[in-house]
This record gives sequence, C-alpha cells and structure tokens, in this order.
Amino acid sequence: MLKFETGMGMKSFTTILKIAGAVAAAALGLYVFVSARSCIQERRWLALGPIENHPVRIYDVKFSKEFNDMNDVQLEVAEAIGVPPVAKREDAEALKSTLVRLEDTDTYVVDSLTYSIPYLIPSAKALLDEIGRVFQDSLSAKGLNPYKLVVTSVLRTDDDVAKLRKRNVNASGNSTHRYGTSFDLSYWRYIKIPDLRGRPYEDVPPEYLRAVLSQVLKDFHDRGDACFVKYEKKQNCFHITTRQ
Repeated sequence: MLKFETGMGMKSFTTILKIAGAVAAAALGLYVFVSARSCIQERRWLALGPIENHPVRIYDVKFSKEFNDMNDVQLEVAEAIGVPPVAKREDAEALKSTLVRLEDTDTYVVDSLTYSIPYLIPSAKALLDEIGRVFQDSLSAKGLNPYKLVVTSVLRTDDDVAKLRKRNVNASGNSTHRYGTSFDLSYWRYIKIPDLRGRPYEDVPPEYLRAVLSQVLKDFHDRGDACFVKYEKKQNCFHITTRQ
C-alpha cells in the first residue's frame, strides 16, 4: 500500500510539472506574441511620427497610383526640350554646350552607372539639385538624421538602350532618358551623412526616407510645371522628368 501511494505521488508530481511547464510555455508564447505585436505597433507609430504632417500615412500610400505619369506624356515634353538622342557615349561628350555633367554633391551621389552616363540638360540638373536640397531640409525639419539621395540612371545613348534591352526586355526603347531630361532616384538606397563631431547617427529606416522623398516629390509634382514622376516598382526608383 505504501509503495502504491508513493507511485501515485510521483505520478501526481509529474503531472503537476507537466501542467506547470505547459502553463509556463503558454505564458512565454503569449509574452513573445504581445511583445512582437507591441514592437510592430511601435515601429508603425514611429514611422508615422516623423511625417505626421503628410496628408497620407506611409503605410496607406499607393506609390504606383500617386506617381503614375506615363512614358508617352513625358516623351512629349522630353522631345521638345531635351537634346536629340545620341548614338554613342562619345557623341554625348560633344554636347557639352547643351548638357551638364553630374558630380556628387552635398545632397546626392551618382551611382556606379551601367546603362547610362552622368549628363543632364541644365534645367534637369537644376531640378535634381533643388530636390536634393529640399529633401535635406525636410529630413532636418522632421528631426531625422541627414542622408544623401542616390542617382541610379541618367542619360542613355542608343548603345546603352540596346544593351539594357538585352538584359531587360521590358525596358522602353524610347525612354525619356535618351533626351537628357530624366533621372532616377533610388527609394531604398541612401547614403548616410556622418556627423562631423564624431557622434554616430542612428540608422533611419529606408521606409522613413522613402516617405520623406515621396512627400518632397509630390510637392514638386503638384506644382504642375516642375516635373513628371513615375514610381518604378521593379527598378526600386522614382523616375523623374523635368518639364522646363
């Protein structure tokens, strides 16, 4: 009888341990779930915070709908104000009187271009400079650390277009990039500007930076006389064409 009671006691003790373990595991799972959800909600709130003056919250913005100026509309202006398409890169060098060469500035950097060369007509260069300046001002006004924009595509020669179309069959054969009126700005890649005092800046998530850039571009676009903007989802960039 004593042995039987001891066995029952051990079984009860084991059962209690199992129940306690299950309860602890459930509690831990609930804690992880609540913490993760709170973290997501906090990240969402933080993302909305710096741009709370924007009329559309960044998680609700349909970028492809907001920025959808089609190529044929842009082409009409590009053909009217841009340079004639050039066959080779050497030919572009001969157009220095009508084209301006891009160099890195305090507000943007020119990416390592593969299918384009760093030339724009003067008004497109002025537009890019102004967008870069306003982007920096907007980051500062929202309390965000400074970043430079990344220019990913500029003037394309006929040779560049042919090479690009071999790689991407969906690339336009008559893009506004051929006229020196257009440039692409990455919406995922930015260059952090270091603090001259040596204090390390916290990283700003690209979602924040894209939101700020989209607000800047929308302001320019909605003026009606500054630029066309197309959100290029596959290329991860805003395609911008000057209208002046």
